[in-house]
Amino acid sequence: MSSIEHSVNVNVPVRTAYNQWTQFESFPEFMEGVDSVKQVTDSRTFWAVEIGGVRREFDAEITEQHPDERVAWRSLDRPHHSGLVTFHRLDDDHCRVTLQLAYDPEGVAETAADLLQIVRRRVKGDLERFKTFIERCGTESGGWRGDIPAAQLHGGSGTGYDVGEPLPPQPVSPDYPPKSPLAAPGAGPVPPEGGPGTTLPRA
Repeated sequence: MSSIEHSVNVNVPVRTAYNQWTQFESFPEFMEGVDSVKQVTDSRTFWAVEIGGVRREFDAEITEQHPDERVAWRSLDRPHHSGLVTFHRLDDDHCRVTLQLAYDPEGVAETAADLLQIVRRRVKGDLERFKTFIERCGTESGGWRGDIPAAQLHGGSGTGYDVGEPLPPQPVSPDYPPKSPLAAPGAGPVPPEGGPGTTLPRA
């Protein structure tokens, strides 16, 4: 099992960043290798992705979701992976987004991609592109403010590939907010208050 973590400081309010992340079907606009994401139910999505030249389609369930804090998910099919994206308010106009991903590479191509750090670089690039995407838009394209308690879906599931416990809280840099709205400081370790996974506005 491989694990990845990366953070980015974003020049929008935490509510705006969270709301945009809940728009799963917009992921292909800033996530490399994600061809499509379809919302099936409030807690179920269907993904089509390409990693290391290998195309995969899989269902994923949102295992926990709390507005402006976290979204967590796990795949229901092989290859197994799970994720957590957390959102941390820095001030009224800035926030930090942290993505934790745990996955189990399968096959020669995916193992090679793991060894070459391709997936790690992709995760970092995805967060940077998300930052550019939401800062350019200035506002979210939609948002779902529903809450999914952790125990509702995966309490004691025993799958063996869930993302581990969140990191201990870390102090926010005293340099925040940056003097220029275009120059946010580099993201370091982040407090654990959010998680990966999201949803579209309901009809």
